[in-house]
Amino acid sequence: MDLNILWFILVTVLFTGFFFLEGFDYGVGILLPFVGRNDLERRMVINSIGPFWDSNEVWMLTAGGAMFAAFPHWYATLFSGFYLALFLILVALILRGVAFEFRSKDEKPAWRNLWDWLLFVGSLLPALLWGVAITNLIRGVPIDARMQFAGTFFDLLSPYTLLGGLAFLLVFTLQGGLFLALKSEGELKERSRQAALRAGAGAALALLLLVIMSYGVTDIFSRFLPGILLGSAFITLLLSLAGLYTRRYGPGFLMNGLTVILVTAGFFSGLFPRVMVSSLNPEWSITIYRAASSPYTLKVMTVVALTLVPIVLAYQGWTYWVFRQRVKARDLEY
Repeated sequence: MDLNILWFILVTVLFTGFFFLEGFDYGVGILLPFVGRNDLERRMVINSIGPFWDSNEVWMLTAGGAMFAAFPHWYATLFSGFYLALFLILVALILRGVAFEFRSKDEKPAWRNLWDWLLFVGSLLPALLWGVAITNLIRGVPIDARMQFAGTFFDLLSPYTLLGGLAFLLVFTLQGGLFLALKSEGELKERSRQAALRAGAGAALALLLLVIMSYGVTDIFSRFLPGILLGSAFITLLLSLAGLYTRRYGPGFLMNGLTVILVTAGFFSGLFPRVMVSSLNPEWSITIYRAASSPYTLKVMTVVALTLVPIVLAYQGWTYWVFRQRVKARDLEY
């Protein structure tokens, strides 16, 4: 295995970890206005992800940084072509972060209600747009022979990519509902379960349609592995719903987390060795060899990553262990 392949795998792992971890806190933010009936319940919802949300976003920054350093041409084409979509994600994430900090600074109901809805928008928009972005990578976008994006924002919107966005949004919402059911008690727990059941039914339908459309719109089923991974993702999603229905929230959460992992791995394995598919000419698709940094840069990055990544993983695992208890009304920070 050469370093180009190794770094493609590492970038895939980073995006997979990002979607797995950030998925449930996006979902919690999306469900906030609907499962929290009063200020105390909404504070409990927010506090369920309070210790985790910002460390989860580190995975996105690390994935973007790894992409920039290992595959600068991929980074340049992606961020110029998807500029408006990524700008909207950035604005949404800023609003979300501010909402966490500002919401409880004033007790006026109108003030808190405003930040609750901004937190909702700041969670919904990235969940939707990341799905649109990932499905665009595999469907193909206008990329010319110089590896430059030759389209507009509206070229990113199609029935297939919008379905991809909806599938990501619903799977993340289901994950958020399962996480809330794990972290809460009483009526809030039951309300979270009901919301997760509704989101899960929609997620199963959207994911099934996405897999079917992927067969016609993309070429990922020309290989064995992506089809196996996406098919398995649909099965784990059904197992997650079974766990939710029988109130076995831990296994349900793990099964839906596995769905996120399998879907992401399915799309990235379908891309390989490409990183962006050109809809103008398959020969103009960007690959891990056309987009990569020099061998020396990749070698230095590998040494640094192998040194620091275990430390980051250990720290984040410790955080989840420390804050593993259910949220109590007496321990609210936000």
